[in-house]
Amino acid sequence: MLGLGLLSLLLSVVTATVVLPRTTACNNSPDLCSKSYGEITHLGAHDSPFVRDASDDYTVAANQYYNTTIQLDAGVRLVTAQVHKDGSEWRLCHTSCDILDVGKLSTWLSEIKSWLDSNLNEVVTVLIVNSDDATASELNSEFETANIVNYTYTPSSSSAPDTWPTLEELISNGTRLMTFVASLDSSNNTAAPYLMDEFTYIWENNYDVTTPSNFSCEPNRPSSLNDKLSTALASNRLPFMNHFLYATTLLDLIEYPNSSYAPTTNAPSGGTGNLGDTATKCKEDWSGRQPSFILVDFFDQGPAIDTVDKLNNVTSPVGRLNISNLATTEQIDGDGTYANVYKGLVNLVSSVESGSDPSVGEWIWAGGDWGSILGGGISL
Repeated sequence: MLGLGLLSLLLSVVTATVVLPRTTACNNSPDLCSKSYGEITHLGAHDSPFVRDASDDYTVAANQYYNTTIQLDAGVRLVTAQVHKDGSEWRLCHTSCDILDVGKLSTWLSEIKSWLDSNLNEVVTVLIVNSDDATASELNSEFETANIVNYTYTPSSSSAPDTWPTLEELISNGTRLMTFVASLDSSNNTAAPYLMDEFTYIWENNYDVTTPSNFSCEPNRPSSLNDKLSTALASNRLPFMNHFLYATTLLDLIEYPNSSYAPTTNAPSGGTGNLGDTATKCKEDWSGRQPSFILVDFFDQGPAIDTVDKLNNVTSPVGRLNISNLATTEQIDGDGTYANVYKGLVNLVSSVESGSDPSVGEWIWAGGDWGSILGGGISL
């Protein structure tokens, strides 16, 4: 009995003197729970639902290799999508529903709700690019269909606030979905005040970049803040850093996501236009204010999360999927054909097997390294 009493005494002393590590993590880190939503940097997946995989013949119009659920599992906390009206439906389409259509807005929102249901200590931001001027009421109907309205945060002010709630407060209040719309007529938004007009609360740098050396930290949108950095910083708006690169056709008529340069574009250092050095420069230019959001294509490349972790001083993230353990969707398609081979080459080979005799010009066109035009082909 004496031994048990001594053991109990020792355990009580140890318990009283040892500080147990905090186990609660917000957005993959215990260190972020007490931070304001606007104080930290959120990694964003540009055009999140537009995934380059076998389902869309590895279209070059897509901006990501992994779906929204995997993006969120891997640490992305901002997802964006273009919304277009097709008939009577609000759908997720890239530029036009004739180019790339991945389904209803409500279906995508349901996917996000499912993820939130499985990850109770996470705050997610959705940015809807309102391409066809949906009203707040129309968008609200999509959120209601997805049964996600109860997760949303409603701002206390119709202008950019001095401070935002902490992640911990948003989680405790059950308001874990921040929703911005680019753009929305705020004056007529009585139906869904949780839908925040993006440029009332956020300013962005330029997004249309085709040359790695041209990434800029200067404000571009809203137009009233274009190249007015001091005014933008004083406006209380959250700084939004676009950092994705477009490739173009020979005639510069069509732009599409530059996947070949993405490992450098999203890298923490090294190479012209890398994310890490650009983010550091922007933070310096912004008087020490780190970007609230960093938006990238092919988020797994780089990887982009390394730069975000550095900005947030996160050294030991928890509960995050290691994306390097997954094979990329571009490696091979369901028929065993390498996806980076231009589809025309596969078709031409099939025609030869059927007895045709293509010209030399047809072989050069189908087999050439035409990545700058169509994102396919193989090097000769």
